[in-house]
Amino acid sequence: MKLQLLSQQFTVCKLKSAQNINPDGGILFYAVTDEEISLVCETMRAPSNTLEREDGWRGFRITGTLDFSLIGILSEISAILADNSIGIFVISTYNTDYILVKEQNIEKAVKSLSEKGYDWI
Repeated sequence: MKLQLLSQQFTVCKLKSAQNINPDGGILFYAVTDEEISLVCETMRAPSNTLEREDGWRGFRITGTLDFSLIGILSEISAILADNSIGIFVISTYNTDYILVKEQNIEKAVKSLSEKGYDWI
């Protein structure tokens, strides 16, 4: 299984409304629930009118398309990172999973996963 380090810096934020979310260009994820509207986007594209905001995230993704029958991939990655005291923020899409860690932990995350046999592209 290969992982791909993303070069962008990300921001995780809470919004009052989804009206001004621009889906064009860059990596962007948003979720609307009965309790909140959350947005994860490249920091340079984060809206200024957030209710709450957490900057300083970096990320990587599992490359390729993951079959829904696969079990334990995210669990294994998160356990390795937890064993190394690295907190995560995870986003799952139809194809794959994205794992965000705080910027100060990205090198430690890459090293920890590499030592457990994960390859990077």
